[in-house]
Amino acid sequence: MKAWRGAILRFDDDGHARYEQDGLLVVGPDAGGRQVVRAVGDYGALAARHAGVAVEHLAGRILAPGFIDLHIHFPQTDVIGSPAEGLLPWLEDYTFPHESRFSDEAHAGERATFFVDELLRHGVTTALAFGTSHPASVDALLGEAQRRGLRMIAGKVLQDRHCPDGVRDQTEQSLLDTQALIGRWHGRDRLGYAITPRFAPSCSEAQLRGAGELAARHPDVWIQSHVAENLDEVAWVRQLFPAARSYLAVYQQFGLMRERAVYAHCIHLDDEDRALMRATGAAAAVCPTSNLFLGSGFFDYAAAARAGFRYGLASDVGGGTSFSPFHTMLAAYYVGREGRSKQGVSLSPQDLWWQHTAGAARALGLHGTIGNLQPGCEADFVVLDPAATPLLARKTAQAASLDELLFSLIVLGDDRVIERAVIAGR
Repeated sequence: MKAWRGAILRFDDDGHARYEQDGLLVVGPDAGGRQVVRAVGDYGALAARHAGVAVEHLAGRILAPGFIDLHIHFPQTDVIGSPAEGLLPWLEDYTFPHESRFSDEAHAGERATFFVDELLRHGVTTALAFGTSHPASVDALLGEAQRRGLRMIAGKVLQDRHCPDGVRDQTEQSLLDTQALIGRWHGRDRLGYAITPRFAPSCSEAQLRGAGELAARHPDVWIQSHVAENLDEVAWVRQLFPAARSYLAVYQQFGLMRERAVYAHCIHLDDEDRALMRATGAAAAVCPTSNLFLGSGFFDYAAAARAGFRYGLASDVGGGTSFSPFHTMLAAYYVGREGRSKQGVSLSPQDLWWQHTAGAARALGLHGTIGNLQPGCEADFVVLDPAATPLLARKTAQAASLDELLFSLIVLGDDRVIERAVIAGR
């Protein structure tokens, strides 16, 4: 076993934060050999019970759960910061040309190494990631994650229509490829697979039906897609699926709404859609930097709370503008405050942080496994330096409460705050 001494941030099951100013985190193997949190709490109360364990002292540092990114496009790393008039032109002008290159294994492998480096540099220890329509993209990303010991979930994009040559797949082969990738990667070490229709307009009814059949055969795999991001997109879905009550109902029709299903954006939903999210156990990946960048709209936190469905935060790189969880949390605060198109709310710093850690884990169906530093959780955490920049040091030194400390980090923090990421205790 090994242990770390420093300030410790963790969460109760109800989302409230617990903070030990002088804490001890003890990590060791569980019965299955996973490196997990064995003990956590006040240093004075725990030190004597773990006197034989080597302790690394991290004065002035905060140990916090590794961040979870609920929706990110691995192949779009080089698309960040590309100008466009909106979602659909952005896909056509930038995204599809970049994604077409991932049929090349060497290209995919180089991008996978950089992508994982960038996640860890920003303190993201788990991600739910899109590949491209090419199986090589998933092999590259999950292979790299496996070498690093990461818990990573990814999937090959399904898109057999309304996209150009080079990224459009063939219906039957796409489903065979998905089945093969599930067999190759799902449940291997700390990896998981996600059945990944890009979005309803990019998939024929036959492809969506096949995806639903795969989901029924593999109830422990994840499902990921997009829904109700943009009003033009919503209108397009209405034309393509005129019998469906709503955009979200298209996925329900094909058996793609259940536990472990995560839908990015969920902006232009109505109360019936939100009730469907709750009833099926599906979750929303809230993507505030992307929604602001593309002018898509604002996630309705008040309506989500009334409905009681699960959600968490996501970067949505490359429509999103940063890998940084601090930037994402700050953008979510802005989105919450917007009060013209919906009810404005002021999200607390603890809530924002929870949405990117334990709340995201709950959305993935991995509550108690990742996203927290409670006993039994896998030992993925970050070491934060609250004095990483002169202004941040000045601000955090004046913090009179946990909320003031966390909000200072959210507003002023970036990758410089992440001193290191610890993966499975390493």
